[in-house]
Amino acid sequence: MNKNKDDEAIRTAVREGYAQVARGGGSCCGPASGPNTCCGTSQADLLAEQIGYSEQELAALPEGANLGLSCGNPTAIAGLSAGEVVLDLGSGAGFDVFIAGRKVGATGRVIGVDMTPEMVAKARENTAGYRARAGLDNVEFRLGEIEHLPVADGSVDVIISNCVINLSPDKPQVWREMYRVLKPGGRTAISDLALLQPLPEAVRGMVEALVGCVAGAALVSDVERMAREVGFKDVRLEQKTGFVEAMVDANDPLYRKILEHLPEEARPGDFATSLYITAHK
Repeated sequence: MNKNKDDEAIRTAVREGYAQVARGGGSCCGPASGPNTCCGTSQADLLAEQIGYSEQELAALPEGANLGLSCGNPTAIAGLSAGEVVLDLGSGAGFDVFIAGRKVGATGRVIGVDMTPEMVAKARENTAGYRARAGLDNVEFRLGEIEHLPVADGSVDVIISNCVINLSPDKPQVWREMYRVLKPGGRTAISDLALLQPLPEAVRGMVEALVGCVAGAALVSDVERMAREVGFKDVRLEQKTGFVEAMVDANDPLYRKILEHLPEEARPGDFATSLYITAHK
């Protein structure tokens, strides 16, 4: 395969996996992992609380918005203010968009972009519940790839993203697109999975690990390099190792399977970490 075919194969696998999640036939850890995973409603909320979401934020969400797809809370580090325009890369069912919408208020706007039609449809369905609960009409969802954002140049104050950039087969292009759409002085507040060391070949080849945000992750050092190369300043990375360990402790099917392919005595947390990434244009 050439690179373009390889990239499209990855996008197809990710799109199909998350379409299944949107339809309720899978989990945040890959398609069809079973009902007792982190995507059950109570388990999804429990995971979200463990990684930094408040009970109040979760209670205010419309039903079906939290699919358990997070590896951090980007809205907690974004410092959102009333009137700002926010863009969420890989917005899923609208989870972080709806939280950000309350923070920017009636004079602000939050745009969610996702490449999976089923996710965009689910988020749009959830919007009615958000409007009823929040009394706000300030969110929208667009179908598109994060490598080719359907957003105008210099039109966004803040970019958030939650466990999505690792899924892209062309991460440098994602960083170029983020830089393009941000206003001068704009900023990023991203939560993503990154690698502390390369994964064993057996794990890298697992489609479930790709859809579950592990196999496609970049090394921490490469994340910083990509951000700086496109022109971002004040790039800061904060490792949050608790997420990976929480998934292992919860006996998640994907992480259980990854353990089977790791060297003896090794744990997923030795290889992967949740990472907060902030930067300014």
